[in-house]
Amino acid sequence: MKRELSMEFVRVTEEAAIAAARSVGRGDKNGTDALAVDAMRSMFDTVHISGTVVIGEGELDEAPMLYIGEKVGAGGDEVDIAVDPVEGTNLVAKGQNGAIAVIAIAPKGCLLHAPDMYMEKIAVGPRAKGCIDINAPVEENLDRVAKALKRNISDVTVVVLDRPRHAELIERIRKAGARIQLITDGDVSPIVNAAIEGTGVHMYIGKGGAPEGVLGAAALKCLGGDMQARLCPESEDQLARCHKMGIKDVHQVLTIADMVKGDDCMFTA
Repeated sequence: MKRELSMEFVRVTEEAAIAAARSVGRGDKNGTDALAVDAMRSMFDTVHISGTVVIGEGELDEAPMLYIGEKVGAGGDEVDIAVDPVEGTNLVAKGQNGAIAVIAIAPKGCLLHAPDMYMEKIAVGPRAKGCIDINAPVEENLDRVAKALKRNISDVTVVVLDRPRHAELIERIRKAGARIQLITDGDVSPIVNAAIEGTGVHMYIGKGGAPEGVLGAAALKCLGGDMQARLCPESEDQLARCHKMGIKDVHQVLTIADMVKGDDCMFTA
């Protein structure tokens, strides 16, 4: 992709963030999404690309969305786009910090095409690259990451979404001796933070949205981090949609290379 497009993509997320900011603290997460989607869509149409949204968000919570298959751009290089106009709409609705507008862009055919559903994820930064295994017990992953970081497990901080589905996972992490940072919403930021020195985050683990998974994978690809994931269809309809989109083995372990092919990708937030 042309390097000069990078600032254009920054402006896309900037416009979405500015638009969504008008709704901070008003308790209307769908209204927040609508403002950000409209702004993001309008700004995309000024960028010289021929873009296709291959993974978006909205179906799970019936929010407005840049839908899968939507065409954006003013014409140019063919690219795939993963979007989340507001990652953390609940945070905006409640007037809290931490929400971001985020997109990932790669040449056509390079981003994972997946329906809007849940995904298991484990993510780390560059120093722990190659150490994680989503099929291994969390205790084993903690031990590997701690050794890679040259830390005691007690000095490793793991970010987990604060959800009932993670109760057992949280208990096991604490029993292993690691620290936990519980978050209420938005798992792209902690995935990114795991790859940035000085954030105090060393690993992200748990089940969240597939759109956020692809976005996080793109960010980690840019930052040199590592991630594994697995789709979690919860109904026959979701399973059928996976098959329709060409995903034959929904239980396949997805590496960062499966989610973002090649090295020519951009991530902005």
